[in-house]
Amino acid sequence: MSEHQNSEVITKGKIDKAINLLKSQKPKEREDVSDRDAVRKMRRYIEKLTSDKYGYSYDEVSEMLKDLGINLSGSRIKYLIGELKKSSRRQKKTSSSDDNNRSSNPATETQPIVVNTASDQASSEPEESPVKSTKGKSKNQQPFSQE
Repeated sequence: MSEHQNSEVITKGKIDKAINLLKSQKPKEREDVSDRDAVRKMRRYIEKLTSDKYGYSYDEVSEMLKDLGINLSGSRIKYLIGELKKSSRRQKKTSSSDDNNRSSNPATETQPIVVNTASDQASSEPEESPVKSTKGKSKNQQPFSQE
């Protein structure tokens, strides 16, 4: 039981032409854009208008956009701008947290410690060695002193 009635024979050549035709197609330009995408595209201009320099409110921006047929409330615009800021902050944090992991530990200090070895009995020169800070810790960790 064949479902393709009234159709011609499909040859390999036709399939190759069809593949080339399908490959060459570009994405369709969408007419409808989501609220989030619309605000993302207008973000820098909205932020400029709502800055202290220009002094517009989000409701005033909303009224300007209504005249163009974009019906977004001032609170919706403000919310979406906040969401876009959050997402861009998260992206910056993830890229900068890699840099922070490479930095040295600020709680580590270099303090002199007297080390006596069998070959170095006469000398009591302190050697520099990284040691955790003892601030706020018990007084049991006092430096060794020779008498």
